[in-house]
Amino acid sequence: MLHLEDFPKPTPAADEVLVKVYASGVNPIDWKIRAGLRKEKFPTSFPLILGWDVSGVIEEMGNAVTNFKNGDEVYGRPDVTKNGTYAEYVAVKANQLAIKPKSIDHIKAAAVPLAGLTAWQGLFDHGKLEKGQKVLIQAGSGGVGSYAVQLAKWKGAYVIATASEKSTELVKQLGADEVIDYKKEKFEDKVKEADLVLDLIGGDTQKRSLQVLKSGGRLITTLKAEYTDKAKERNIHLEAYTAQSYPEQLEKMATLIDKGIVKPVIAEVLPLEKAAEAQKKSEDGHIVGKIVLQVV
Repeated sequence: MLHLEDFPKPTPAADEVLVKVYASGVNPIDWKIRAGLRKEKFPTSFPLILGWDVSGVIEEMGNAVTNFKNGDEVYGRPDVTKNGTYAEYVAVKANQLAIKPKSIDHIKAAAVPLAGLTAWQGLFDHGKLEKGQKVLIQAGSGGVGSYAVQLAKWKGAYVIATASEKSTELVKQLGADEVIDYKKEKFEDKVKEADLVLDLIGGDTQKRSLQVLKSGGRLITTLKAEYTDKAKERNIHLEAYTAQSYPEQLEKMATLIDKGIVKPVIAEVLPLEKAAEAQKKSEDGHIVGKIVLQVV
């Protein structure tokens, strides 16, 4: 259960900064850790402050920090095994933060780090996406998918995404060349010879995704890689990954946002005291973009 309680202000370690939290993004990992579903990857103990997307202002620095100063507006994805960002203050390692995009406010900036990094690393670090290639993005209107569509289009790929009918126009506006209504059409009947599938759903969707890839293609998933034998049979590289917190990628995202190439998609903004409601909505699924908690 989530409860709103008073908690001592953190004291930053030598390599950390104290961030006054202005906004925190809400992600599926939040409720999954609360429910004890990801213990093998993210060993945590309770009580725990959840939330691992932050945008805010540095108020204090550890004595080993040299790359920031007090008053800097920053954003990032803190360590998910430590107390998170559903709070007024959070201590974060300085090497997990970057200067936030200047053209957007803290609410929009808080919607970027975890989802944006997941999309970037799935497409480019693991997916090896190149200009002119064809990519299928599963769940193109979700938190990660909405960034993946924009980033893939920026890269020069031919972008196909799955989405519900109500989200089709949004996903097209984000840059998708084709949008498949997954409730009415089977994507495997529409897509052939793709270079890359970014799987944000798993299960049967991952299995069916193998059918749309060319020999030598890549199926990259944020869930468990469940069909490795079938992938080998079809000469497809199947890989699961968990996004890492790389400030240099956050800096690149900030540049793209400030140039108007990438924009956060906000589903809803709720006050911090409604964090439990926000997690319930995230757990129910079918969120278009990101839910954000406003702290200041």
